[in-house]
Amino acid sequence: MKSSLLVIFCTLLLGMHTFNLSAKESSVSQAMAVDILIGSDDITGLRLAYRPHVFEWKDAPFFDKLDIYWEVSVNFWEYGESNQHETNYVIALSPVIGKTFYHVKGKYPLRWEFGIGVSLVENTQFAGKDIGSHYQFEDRLGLALDFGKLNKQSIALRYMHYSNGGLNSKNPGVDFVNISYAYSF
Repeated sequence: MKSSLLVIFCTLLLGMHTFNLSAKESSVSQAMAVDILIGSDDITGLRLAYRPHVFEWKDAPFFDKLDIYWEVSVNFWEYGESNQHETNYVIALSPVIGKTFYHVKGKYPLRWEFGIGVSLVENTQFAGKDIGSHYQFEDRLGLALDFGKLNKQSIALRYMHYSNGGLNSKNPGVDFVNISYAYSF
């Protein structure tokens, strides 16, 4: 299972990088993010993400302007005591939509964001649960604030939920509070 996770992740990164090469002319930005996960059932984790294409959708119906990006990530979940713990690996691909609703001090955009993506979980038996399927949905809802020189950095606070969406009769789900730092380049 670990080798198939690695192959899928590398394929996604290669595909996203190729997509980004064709979009460079339009001055889009990329971003890298690192997240700390604090989950239900004493699960903790680390999430590393890459956003190969970040852009604005101007004149979006009902919203005027939306921020949209794709994010590919690798998650490392851990459960249990440090000398006797379980780990689980997850790769995910998610489209994320955000809307700036306020500017702190008139210059730092504060936005809400949400997304529903797909993920592949290494172990379906984790933290005393049977999550039913290797295939899970990655849902998120959060607030993000851009800051720093040219607003190239951001911090976010999110609620994230992983579940198989009823693809299997066993579907307890895993919930996280996520604290994220991202840098655009």
